[in-house]
Amino acid sequence: MIIRLSDCPPQPWKNGLGSTREIAVHPDGAGSDDFLWRVSIAKVDSAAPFSSFPSIDRQIALLDGNGFTMTLDDGRVHALTTPFTPFAFAGEAKVAVTLIDGPTRDFNLMVRRAQAHGEIRVWQEPGTQMPDPSTVLVYCARGAIDTAEGPLHVGDAWRPAPASPLELHPNALALVIRIEPHAI
Repeated sequence: MIIRLSDCPPQPWKNGLGSTREIAVHPDGAGSDDFLWRVSIAKVDSAAPFSSFPSIDRQIALLDGNGFTMTLDDGRVHALTTPFTPFAFAGEAKVAVTLIDGPTRDFNLMVRRAQAHGEIRVWQEPGTQMPDPSTVLVYCARGAIDTAEGPLHVGDAWRPAPASPLELHPNALALVIRIEPHAI
């Protein structure tokens, strides 16, 4: 299934201090209290703190803009300034933000820690790629990608069916979401 960013309306952050576009959530229709995993694109245009998501592991990657500095309550400081480079942190962490020269957009993965492990992988090698069975989403961050269901352009995402290859054009970059449920 192809998901076009234009079909994902902006909605307020959980804390109401910013906006995001939910690209995909599992299970379908889940809210912030009951998703297993969620992928979204956030617009960061002020120094507003991030929303708190207890028991959630988060990963974030800069898509556009000059980025921002994240100051976490555990004392870590991370400059999110290199596009497409994931940074992981706990969803319950208090995160203060200092913008670096203007607004940004970032890619977010949230995974319920007790139920699964998730990761963002970066694919940029041109040619045919085969997502593994843990791949739940492929996001076109740069260039163009061909799938069995049609082309992806910047901002589009794809929920691959099992054994569905994709083709990265030269200069394309995909953010690939893998989710592995914990054994029960």
